[in-house]
Amino acid sequence: MIMTLKEIRKKILKGDFIGLFRLFGKDEKSMQPSEVAKIFLNLPASSAIKAFQSFPEKNKILLFPYLDSLVQKQIVNEIPKEDSAKILNNVSSDDLLIFLSNLKGVELSESLEYLNEKNKKAAHNLLGYPRESVARLINTEFVTIKKEMSIDEAMAHLRRYHQDTETANIVYVVDGEGKLVDDMPIRRLVLNEPAKKVEDIMDGFYIKLNINDSKESAVDVFKQYDRAALPVTDDKNVLLGVITVDDVLDVDEAKNTKEMQRFGGLESLEYPYVKTPFFSLIRKRAGWLIILFLSEMLTATAMGHFQSELDAALVLSLFVPLIISSGGNSGSQAATLIIRAMALNELTPKRWWYVMRREIFSGLTLGLILGTLGFVRITIWQKLHWANYDPKHHGQYWYLVATTVFFSLVGIVLWGTLSGSMIPIVLKKLKIDPATSSAPFVATLVDVTGLVIYFSIAAVILKGTLL
Repeated sequence: MIMTLKEIRKKILKGDFIGLFRLFGKDEKSMQPSEVAKIFLNLPASSAIKAFQSFPEKNKILLFPYLDSLVQKQIVNEIPKEDSAKILNNVSSDDLLIFLSNLKGVELSESLEYLNEKNKKAAHNLLGYPRESVARLINTEFVTIKKEMSIDEAMAHLRRYHQDTETANIVYVVDGEGKLVDDMPIRRLVLNEPAKKVEDIMDGFYIKLNINDSKESAVDVFKQYDRAALPVTDDKNVLLGVITVDDVLDVDEAKNTKEMQRFGGLESLEYPYVKTPFFSLIRKRAGWLIILFLSEMLTATAMGHFQSELDAALVLSLFVPLIISSGGNSGSQAATLIIRAMALNELTPKRWWYVMRREIFSGLTLGLILGTLGFVRITIWQKLHWANYDPKHHGQYWYLVATTVFFSLVGIVLWGTLSGSMIPIVLKKLKIDPATSSAPFVATLVDVTGLVIYFSIAAVILKGTLL
């Protein structure tokens, strides 16, 4: 019988670790490291550490890279030092570097002490690069051959000097100085005659990354060329390591998660939601909420400025939620479209005029659609006597109220669309994350200005009648 993840968690919490995990069995009950890592996500730290310690050593090494960074820190800090050293010195170099990149200060210093001289030297070199550079993702375990070799000699060289790792599917051809000459899938060696020279089967085409390139640019290159791995060189084209697609996918996921959180009106979280401490979560959310709350107070100020109009025509207040929500919604839509387009490199700030023209026509069209619906709604309610305002004082001017709502919706939806589309472009131009122009921020801006537009139009149309 196969246990569910929920059943496994219950057993762990009870301290029952025997027979729970068969990571690499050949039967239907076996589990992969990524599946086991999900179990650890909601476990208390003490239970997670005990469960991890119950694994055989080789399974600990295989499981460790799949765990959340917070769980990794807890495990390394709590288990015996010799166990931590074995794990950190035996995981792949890119997984080790990713773990170390999440540490600061004393935590980083202590973890570096667990490493052997080879790993410590490599870590010191690569940690010297910026946090957002591809150097923080590099795997220094890669397969190299020389173009002068025969295929038979190359295969013998691989068997003798290289291990079966995640980077072994691609072979890199280098010269005597270690400079990259070509790359090729290992199947090309297998499927050609052993007597052929390596240079005879080279195509001379390869895609590479520079050690100083950003992680974001690496994501773009992987997407463009659909590669499983890419070599990383220095400015002299010396091969330094390899980046694999699984690490790039993690970077892309983390980036998208941060953008979604910022767009939702909060600071990005360092850890998953379920692992983020309560007060840290409050701190991340409170900042934007306070800013938005203070901004929304301007709405009350705007309402107060038009208090005389409200007193004279109370009917105007009935449509305030309709008016401002339409503007906020249109602004949020536009911001979402533009931010995503820039994230996919479909747009750059230089094309702001193209975006503005497009959004002017979009805003006008959408405003006319909503304005017409608003006008029709008021007309139907009036004709069916469903209107909830005094027909004696206001009913005779219902068509003016409907006209006010119509033009207000056109103006506010147009303004919301322009605001939502232009703010991300301005922020990008200022080298600020466009996701900072979150939906709540755009909606708040349009709420305040929308009221000014609404009451200004009402003052013109209703002058001499209700006002």
